Amino acid sequence: MSISYSTCKFMLFLFLQLYELVAHGLINLMPVKCLCHKVSQNFAFAGMVGLSLGEKHFIQGGIAQDLRCDGRKRLTYRPLYVETGVIPQANGSARVRMGATDVIASVKAELGKPSSLQPDKGKVSINIDCSSTAEPAFEGRGGDELSAELSIALQRCLLGGKSGAGAGIDLSSLVVIGGKLCWDLYIDGLVVSSDGNLLDALGAAIKAALSNTGIPSVQVAAGATSDEKPEVDISDEEFLQFDTSGVPIIVTLTKVGKHYIVDATSEEESQMSSAVSISVNRQGHICGITKRGGAGLDPSIILDMISVAKHVSEQLMIKLDSEIASAEAEEES
Repeated sequence: MSISYSTCKFMLFLFLQLYELVAHGLINLMPVKCLCHKVSQNFAFAGMVGLSLGEKHFIQGGIAQDLRCDGRKRLTYRPLYVETGVIPQANGSARVRMGATDVIASVKAELGKPSSLQPDKGKVSINIDCSSTAEPAFEGRGGDELSAELSIALQRCLLGGKSGAGAGIDLSSLVVIGGKLCWDLYIDGLVVSSDGNLLDALGAAIKAALSNTGIPSVQVAAGATSDEKPEVDISDEEFLQFDTSGVPIIVTLTKVGKHYIVDATSEEESQMSSAVSISVNRQGHICGITKRGGAGLDPSIILDMISVAKHVSEQLMIKLDSEIASAEAEEES
C-alpha cells in the first residue's frame, strides 16, 4: 500500500508534536502503557458493579448519540460545588463535589531546607488517600494502589516533568533564603465518595485549597553568617496569599466506543477503552499528560484530545474560579 507525500508530511508533523511533549517531560506514554491494565482496573472500580448487557448498550448508545444517561452532552461536566476552609488546622483546604464524587484537599506549609539540586526552589509533595467508606473496592490493597496512582498522576499533571518543564506551581516563590530555607507544601487529598472522574475532582480541590492557603510572613534575623542556620520569626498574624494564577486544571477525556467524554461517571468509566488526562493552565498551555487504559491511541487522536481539552478547560476554569470566589466570600461572612 502506497502512502502519499502529504500523508507522510502530516504523520511527521504529528510525530514532532508528540516528541516535543515527551522531550519536555510533559507526556510519558511508555511507563503508563506498561501499567495501563493495572491502572485501568484501579481508576475504574465501577467495572465491578456488574452492568447488564442492556445497560452497557444503553450507555454506549447514549454517548454515540451525544445524550448521556444523566442528560448531559459528551463535553459537559456535572454540577460543580466548592467549599473552602473546611479544615481549620490546615494552611488552606477545600472540598469539591462533582455529581456524587466528593473529595477534600488540604495544604500544610512547613519550613524546610531546599534540596542541593534545586537550591532556589521550595518543595511540594502530594499524597492522596481513598476512604474505604467511599467505595467497597477501596478497602485493603485496592485503595492503597489507587491512592498511589492518583498521587503520581497529580504530581505529573500539577508539577510537570522531572526537568520542571510545565510546572503549574511556582516552586521558586516558596524560597525564603536561597539554599538555606524554603517552604515545604504538603498537599493531602481524601476521596470521600467516588462516582468517577477522581483525577479532575482532586485537581480542582487542590487548586481551590491552594487559593485558600495563607503562607505565614517570615522575618529573618540579621547578622547570621553564611554557615549558620538562620534564625527566623514566623508571624501568627500576617499571611501571604498563595498565587494560584499558574495552577492548571485537569481535564480527563474518556474514550467510549468511537467518542470521548468529559467527567465520566463510574458506570461510563467501566465502558472505557482508554482515557487521557490533560492539565491546562489559564494561558492554555499544557502542563502535563497521563494516559490509562489498555487500548492504544493514534497520535492524531491524542492531539485532537489536547485541542478539545484546551477548549473545555476555558469554561471549567471560569466555573471553578466563580465557585472558589463564592466559597471564600461565604467563609469570610
